[in-house]
Amino acid sequence: MNYLLEVCLLAVALAASIPSAPQAMRKGISVELPPTSHAVPMPDADEADSLIVSVTNDGRVYFGVDQVSPASLSEKVKGRLSNRAEKQLYIKADVRTPYANVAKVLDAVRTAGVEAPIFLTAQRDASEPSTLVPPKGLETLMASPSASQSTVVQLLSSGQPTPMLKINNHPIPWTDLQSTLRQVVQSRTEQVVLVKADGRLPFSSVVNVIDMCRSTGAKVALALSGE
Repeated sequence: MNYLLEVCLLAVALAASIPSAPQAMRKGISVELPPTSHAVPMPDADEADSLIVSVTNDGRVYFGVDQVSPASLSEKVKGRLSNRAEKQLYIKADVRTPYANVAKVLDAVRTAGVEAPIFLTAQRDASEPSTLVPPKGLETLMASPSASQSTVVQLLSSGQPTPMLKINNHPIPWTDLQSTLRQVVQSRTEQVVLVKADGRLPFSSVVNVIDMCRSTGAKVALALSGE
């Protein structure tokens, strides 16, 4: 009886020592990622040499695990991209950080030669606890097309928890965003949505719009400083 008890205890100890299933993303800076419904798998974001910029709730910026200033980020990214054929970069931004903090990062990485950064997002789809789920993300364009050729979505600060929303300068309720976008985008030859957002808004509001735009099959371009 004692022998059996010792065997059972040994088995429990061994099971506890076995590491759990690997996380969906490699270790890095922890932020609260925005949940989305139309992000796509980005398995390359999990590679050891992937380039990831993180923006925390309070606006701190990290390149990998090293804190950097937005001003120095461009040169650091440019140096890492110099010997790469693919100019791919991923951004992990906290849902609560003001969009202005993210816009500074976007300006910096565009200067470094990144044309289509990917926002990594949280995953709403359910999966088994032991199942490895790759990171997901939303690709955005940096080279904004002219407003005359694209559908323009504006997010404006309203002083209320929910921002004011306009499509091609016409105010619309948030509940109509997806259906209105689908109608407008499908009627245009250039299926690109240009998103213009107030820098004071939380990043979560901007990602919500990007997610809705991607649901229509349209590409998304972000208007940055000077555009």
